[in-house]
Amino acid sequence: MRQHLFNAANIERYREEMARGVAAVADHVAALEGPWSGAGVEEVGAKLTRIDLDEPLDDMSDALAEVKDVYLDDAVWFHEPRYLAHLNCPVVIPALVAEVLVSSVNSSLDTWDQSAGGTHIERRLIDWTAARIGLGDDADGVFTSGGTQSNLQALLVARGQAYSTGSFRIFASRDSHFSVQKSANVLGLGADAVVTIPTDSRRRMDAVALDRAIWDARASGHIPMAVVATAGTTDYGSIDPLGDIAEVCAQHGVWMHVDAAYGGGLLASTRHRHLLDGIERADSVTVDFHKTFFQPVSSSAVLFRRREVLRHVTYHADYLNPLTSAQPNQVDKSLQTTRRFDALKLWLTLRTMGADAIGDYVDAVIDLAQSGYELIDDDPDLEVVTAPTLSTLVFRFHPTGLSDADADQVNPGIRRTIAGSGSAVIAGTTSDGRAWLKFTMLNPETTTDDLRSVLSLVKDIGHQLLDEMGVNEEVR
Repeated sequence: MRQHLFNAANIERYREEMARGVAAVADHVAALEGPWSGAGVEEVGAKLTRIDLDEPLDDMSDALAEVKDVYLDDAVWFHEPRYLAHLNCPVVIPALVAEVLVSSVNSSLDTWDQSAGGTHIERRLIDWTAARIGLGDDADGVFTSGGTQSNLQALLVARGQAYSTGSFRIFASRDSHFSVQKSANVLGLGADAVVTIPTDSRRRMDAVALDRAIWDARASGHIPMAVVATAGTTDYGSIDPLGDIAEVCAQHGVWMHVDAAYGGGLLASTRHRHLLDGIERADSVTVDFHKTFFQPVSSSAVLFRRREVLRHVTYHADYLNPLTSAQPNQVDKSLQTTRRFDALKLWLTLRTMGADAIGDYVDAVIDLAQSGYELIDDDPDLEVVTAPTLSTLVFRFHPTGLSDADADQVNPGIRRTIAGSGSAVIAGTTSDGRAWLKFTMLNPETTTDDLRSVLSLVKDIGHQLLDEMGVNEEVR
């Protein structure tokens, strides 16, 4: 008997080994004392060099013990309250249950005859999301692997809708996601295709500068193809003035895409939904459910105001989705062919918890970011770039009298030292050419006391590093 295949003959093995796997993670989480072990690259990598992949362990208990050593012990745990680095969220339990179902059945969401009910569930969720955005009854879309793919597909469709060939231009703020530039390269538009628009003091796109840039592009013989407005920049959480940008796009007849990979969770917010006002005028929208809807990776979607524009990504294969097929095939809308049933995670979350519970989580991390801003803004040792809109804070250790050059040296050192301790995980970035630290708060269980503790750690390490650098005591 092929004892490892998932089938009726192996149901008991499936039950037992799935239970062991769940127990291994649960036991590990219960014993955690921080978000990370602090292990270095060589230390982690060395654990795998002694493993012979051609010699299986066969016994699941032994294999799980090995996985604990090479993976779980040094995994970065996003649910820990002092994980404050990137746009990684703790995940809700209903979505984890759905992951078991998705992987066990292994549906492929390309055609109806491979997924049946899965096709209809995904379509209902696309309709639900489009309605939350306000795109209208003719809207459509598809689940994707993430925001990068969603943005790529939106810009591919925008190029098709430009009804022209020539030197295209895409307009995005200087703080937009790098996937805009990546998409331009993938689409063969060239490195100069993305025109960077200045931002205001809150790091939001300047709509007046956008209007001027579109006129200038036309005057230079270029074709304005699309404007990418960001609803939640990666570093600052800033939301571009969507209504003003929509006006500019309407006046120029240019496609408006909203990258709401981060800010999409506001669609469920009970107190901050107004921050997305104007998104309903977009031609396309990216939403990452695996960020502010607290879903496991991967779970994203790209949505379009008019379903007919999806013709730009539709290809028919006789073996798969022939032109004569009357079945509702999702591959007609997707850049991917084989595709996981990731929509089930959001479906089971909504059916178990409801959208308002997700929205409450979003509101909680926005409130937390405001509390963190007040802590930093009141501390003479710390400096913050701007007040938060969503749940990120870009700040640095910068006592009075410390030069920018010394601050550029000490702040990356603070981040490395904290990472090596394993007691917290924070991010780093650059702002206006200078080195800064960053908190990204996506855990509604993180408290102001957690932030206060990590900020105290930042300052203690910062002063210690200044002593080691021999910087004058006057900065204290």
